[in-house]
Amino acid sequence: MSCVAANSAVLIILKGRSNQEAMKKLTDLEYLKLNKFQALLYNLKRFFCAIPGWFLNLFLAIGRFFVRCGVAVKDEFVDIGTTFIKGNWAVKTSFLVFGFGNLFYGQIARGLLFLLFEIVFFGYMFVPSGGIYWLSKGHWFQNGATVGSVQGSFQYDAIYDTDIWIPGDDSVKVMLYGLLTIIFIIAFVYTWRLQVKQCRICMDITAQGRRIKSGKDDLKSLVDDQFHKTLLALPVIGILLFTVLPIIYMILVAFTSYDAAHDGYSNLFSWVGLQNFNELTDFGNGGLGLAFGEILSWTLMWSLFATFTNYFLGMFVAIMINKKGIKFKKFWRTALVMTIAIPQFVSLLYVSKLFDSSGIIGETLGAIPFIKNYLNANHYISLWDSPAVARTLVIVLNIWVGIPYVMLQATGILMNIPADLYESSRVDGASPFQQYVKITLPYMLFVTGPALLTSFVANLNNFNVIYLLSSGNPINTQIGSAGGVSVGHTDLLITWLYKIALGSGESKYYTASVIGILIFLVCAVLSLIIYNVIPSTKNEEDYQ
Repeated sequence: MSCVAANSAVLIILKGRSNQEAMKKLTDLEYLKLNKFQALLYNLKRFFCAIPGWFLNLFLAIGRFFVRCGVAVKDEFVDIGTTFIKGNWAVKTSFLVFGFGNLFYGQIARGLLFLLFEIVFFGYMFVPSGGIYWLSKGHWFQNGATVGSVQGSFQYDAIYDTDIWIPGDDSVKVMLYGLLTIIFIIAFVYTWRLQVKQCRICMDITAQGRRIKSGKDDLKSLVDDQFHKTLLALPVIGILLFTVLPIIYMILVAFTSYDAAHDGYSNLFSWVGLQNFNELTDFGNGGLGLAFGEILSWTLMWSLFATFTNYFLGMFVAIMINKKGIKFKKFWRTALVMTIAIPQFVSLLYVSKLFDSSGIIGETLGAIPFIKNYLNANHYISLWDSPAVARTLVIVLNIWVGIPYVMLQATGILMNIPADLYESSRVDGASPFQQYVKITLPYMLFVTGPALLTSFVANLNNFNVIYLLSSGNPINTQIGSAGGVSVGHTDLLITWLYKIALGSGESKYYTASVIGILIFLVCAVLSLIIYNVIPSTKNEEDYQ
């Protein structure tokens, strides 16, 4: 029976009769009877067959999320109606006057805070140049409408006998204050719902004859059982203001014509709908879609090599330095850490010049006849002029920059792996390579899995190394100018985005915003997939 099971497993792997058979999981006994090559094929088959299932589960999870959101909204409306029908006059009054129910039931501090919030909200919304003013100026998502109503212009001033700039609306300010107003309205609705629910709870507690919390009890709670909320309040506000708000603003810019010619002050920009996203469907020469596809493929390739070369080589260096018998360990660690201590702005620019035509390495290579004839060079050679050489060079130089970080991480982890495991495996006849594969690498992947994922995403947006070394060069003549700027063979999405936004006279901020959204989607999808396959998210008990 065992031979039959092993043969059937191999047939499933090699012939691939059907997805259902390929996805069939072997028992532990059947898997152990496979040789290394068969086990490798079996694992690869299961991995690739599982990818459609991951995406299917992702879409199902998104669908379930929206269904749950719909159910939650329905339940909220039902609860609001029930609260109004069954609530007493104090609860019903709180539907209009914030905090009235809290004041009625003796929660003075809560009631006054809710009432103050309502006064501030209506004061902001209805004063001149308030919330309603900014919302009306925005002409939100009206295709072709300007963000702002009054265009600034030069007018002749007879007193000074010259044209004077008369400012109008500022589209940037209109969109920002309009967005803040929308967020304020959402906060108002949430606060209204919160205080109505609290009034209903106070009514129910009173009906049951229990005591309602006072303001003093609330203060004690904030420094006791609810202290985590007190500590997190300021960081959460900071994240909302300095992270979430800029992301939402960037998304809005992607639906406008915001660029150097329409800066929002001297010339109002307008809403253009999906026009900027439609440019991604242009796969012709100089088209945004062609450039995005080419740069995305190189960005993924770069991130893969930059992450795993640094990871494995850094781990190897840490193992070698920690090996018994190695002398001057502190010296080797210090020498490697020096690349971290020196600012990349200095070191990478200097190294970049070494490989240029006027650099020492470029001049030396230009003096070698074989290399000079192979590259069809006259005398000086710039290694940044060849696409293949430039891409290889940035990967190799990134190893020089990245190894010290991984070495420091791996050093601490290696010191915490139980020495008994290595001694036991040595007694059982395990080779150093087997010890590495069965003990060191699993522990490293378990501990550094999240850091490895972070490093991969960081390399997708590794602006410094690429821009300081090659500036994205050499120019990719097959793509031409896309997004108003030339596209380089070593350009990543992030460096291309920088060139579009700041590196050209046109400064197409709307195109940069579209690219930024796509970068976010790529990072999010890859992060979700990788996070679900790294060892850190499963089999945690094996490493306790």
